[in-house]
Amino acid sequence: MQLAEQKTERLEARITPDTKVLFQKAAKIQGRTLSEFVIDSAVEVARRTVKENDFLEMTYQDRIAFAEALLKEPASPNAKLQKAVRRHARIFGR
Repeated sequence: MQLAEQKTERLEARITPDTKVLFQKAAKIQGRTLSEFVIDSAVEVARRTVKENDFLEMTYQDRIAFAEALLKEPASPNAKLQKAVRRHARIFGR
């Protein structure tokens, strides 16, 4: 059995009566308390936001790495690559 994480922080928010009714209705549909519904929903959106941001950041970094690779002077072929080219020429006649 896992110990529940101790809740020590408090979060308060002012919302409209209509928003509260909506949250209460959604919580009731899911069989959860209002607090559980609001917290779980906020956590889900926060995780998705962070994940999307991490993906976009990774994509941005990949684009930078790709552009830098294009601008860099190409490396000279090493001995293994030169050997492979000679072998290819022997086999396929080039």
